[in-house]
Amino acid sequence: MTRHSFSFGPHYDPANLGFGPLVCHNDDRLDPSAADVAGYPEHPHTELEIVTWVLEGALVHTDVAGGRHVVEAGRAQVLSAGTGVRHSEVADAQSGRCGFVQAWLTPSAPGAVPSYALGEAPPSSSGLVEVAGGDGLPIGTTGARLLLARLSPGESVTLPDDPRQHVFAATGGVSLDGLDLRAGDAVRLTDEPGRTVRASEQTELLVWSFA
Repeated sequence: MTRHSFSFGPHYDPANLGFGPLVCHNDDRLDPSAADVAGYPEHPHTELEIVTWVLEGALVHTDVAGGRHVVEAGRAQVLSAGTGVRHSEVADAQSGRCGFVQAWLTPSAPGAVPSYALGEAPPSSSGLVEVAGGDGLPIGTTGARLLLARLSPGESVTLPDDPRQHVFAATGGVSLDGLDLRAGDAVRLTDEPGRTVRASEQTELLVWSFA
């Protein structure tokens, strides 16, 4: 099962093609017991920054450069497709069900050499932690940051002051100044600095912030 924040594949909406440099934001759930291969067999990409955050289970990444990485829950990966790369991403059958959120961004400068980076698990913190961009994994989209907050019921975070923000409740539920977001819900903010997000239950919050 996949839920899309923007137009994707056959789900085309000319009024919903992206938000700033963010052109894809997919919430995927893979079940290895339901298929011989749960996920995405080898396929190509060019001129995209592909950022993946694993929520549960583990995701197996392979690419034509010979790379093979198992990305466990609580870790991020960045694939800079640049001039062109082929890769596959499938659920690790030994880890059971796999859930991950994947975002595609347009790079600031085309023509880069393809590259791959795998992040370490970020520290346990109820505040916002940069997992890609900023102090996180490097990405080729200037001013873009993926921020993570793990919130217990009643805990809150203040969003950055950046002019564009894509706020996604990956799990749990939150209130954004009175607007309730359940797991899978997202909201896009433009020129609304300092908004507060408060958790109503245990929540993993993902925020794309664009300077």
